[in-house]
Amino acid sequence: MKPLEPVALADIQTARLRLAGTVMHTPLVRFNAPDVPAEIYLKLENLQPVGSFKIRAAGNAILSADNARLANGVWTVSAGNMAHAVAWFARKLGMACTAVVPEDAPATKLAALQRLQAKVIKVPFSDYQSIQRTHVFSGMPGQLIHPFADPAVIAGDGTLGLEILEDLPDVDTILVPYGGGGLSCGIAPAVHAVNPRVKICAVESASGAPLTASLAAGQPVEVPYTASFISGIGAPFVFPEMWLLASQLLDGAFAVELAQIAEAVRLQAEWNHVIAEGAGAVALAAALTGKAGGGKIVCLVSGGNIDSGKLVKILNGEVP
Repeated sequence: MKPLEPVALADIQTARLRLAGTVMHTPLVRFNAPDVPAEIYLKLENLQPVGSFKIRAAGNAILSADNARLANGVWTVSAGNMAHAVAWFARKLGMACTAVVPEDAPATKLAALQRLQAKVIKVPFSDYQSIQRTHVFSGMPGQLIHPFADPAVIAGDGTLGLEILEDLPDVDTILVPYGGGGLSCGIAPAVHAVNPRVKICAVESASGAPLTASLAAGQPVEVPYTASFISGIGAPFVFPEMWLLASQLLDGAFAVELAQIAEAVRLQAEWNHVIAEGAGAVALAAALTGKAGGGKIVCLVSGGNIDSGKLVKILNGEVP
């Protein structure tokens, strides 16, 4: 696949108008815990109708597509949140939807797809990543809504950056969970077009942190990947079409340990009554380590779709 170009501010602004009335302008709240290393804020995308930021990406991609391309429905390849968002819009618009998911997709996210009457196809994790990488799954009807490597998806994600600047104009750093890269590579051009001083940094789980390693090496490298309680982020490599974009737009990347992520899930629940999935807590985990420095830091709570059993273990001080 060819490397993607940065999305324009005008496209992000158009996406915001397109999504008005469907996507929430989610709250930005101060993190309440004491003795933290910075002035930390939480951007609560877990409150969206589908429980994650992916409603922005899926909505902009579907609503901006030519109707003829949607005649046979839509499909996506997603561990859960993008599939949930695509299925939500498909149900709303009366279209067929198919979700290709990895075999270990979380039960909570599969249940959401079932409620929305989406067809689910489970594949091995290696096949799942291959489909994301090639954008091809033989015999699949309908229009692919890619979870990250699509300009319309990235522009939808970028609407988050505009909201953050409106609610906290003097923000210093925005920490963004990094899976495929659509979210961080959408927020960065939106924010930097208005205020280039703001740092946009990606955060990964140490169980699979290819961007952190690649930025350190100055070129794409593969890393060990271990499946964990965190879904939606983590991979052995940076997707090729996203590498140039991420390396140009982002101001850095951090990797945090599973125990630190679980602790961030617990602290958000205890101090702010916010339920976050693992990927939705990596940004706070990084902020709490002090790696992102001081000042005003916004942590993207990208989603709250966590299996209840995993949440109970985390609240009891365990790492699922």
